[in-house]
Amino acid sequence: MPQIVHSWPLLAAVALVAYLLGSIPFGIVMARLFGLGDLRKIGSGNIGATNVLRTGNKPAALLTVILDAGKGAIAVALAAALIGGRDVMQVAGLFAFLGHLFPVYLRFRGGKGIATFLGTMLALSFPLGLAACATWVVVAALLRYSSVAGLMSAAFSVIWAILLHRPDMVGLIFVLTVLVYIRHIPNIVRLKAGTETKIGQKKKD
Repeated sequence: MPQIVHSWPLLAAVALVAYLLGSIPFGIVMARLFGLGDLRKIGSGNIGATNVLRTGNKPAALLTVILDAGKGAIAVALAAALIGGRDVMQVAGLFAFLGHLFPVYLRFRGGKGIATFLGTMLALSFPLGLAACATWVVVAALLRYSSVAGLMSAAFSVIWAILLHRPDMVGLIFVLTVLVYIRHIPNIVRLKAGTETKIGQKKKD
């Protein structure tokens, strides 16, 4: 964990702003803009890009990935530009991520966080973020499961943080990874049962 050098009221204010930013449900916004209907009633019902892709609208899915990743990245970048300090940046990243998982605008029923996780990593440490993104791409290309790619990307990020000499990020990444795995419990159950859908495949009954 980074050294706490800023006041707790300031960190709380950063957390609140980052949380509200992270709560913006871009998957639902894109689905409505593209006339796809209520995303929560499509496929798995998740608000993330993978479920948007199940509609067959690739531009909408791509925009959802970019915007969901951007929530984490922008929260961190703004904290760095306006205040500075690793403690502020990590608080911003954590709460933007929590906002995506538990958005106040959707009664705390959010997404699974992979895009926001990757965007946060890129903003906190670009080399580490690239390694995490590369992990996702390689696993997704080999196995064709978005869920497995996300789980592996999060888990390996702890290793990348150590190898890339960012021990201050290990604590944050561990917390985010635990949350990612909790949110992916239904996917893990489907993977064990052999009913998890692959990338670009319609949801199985």
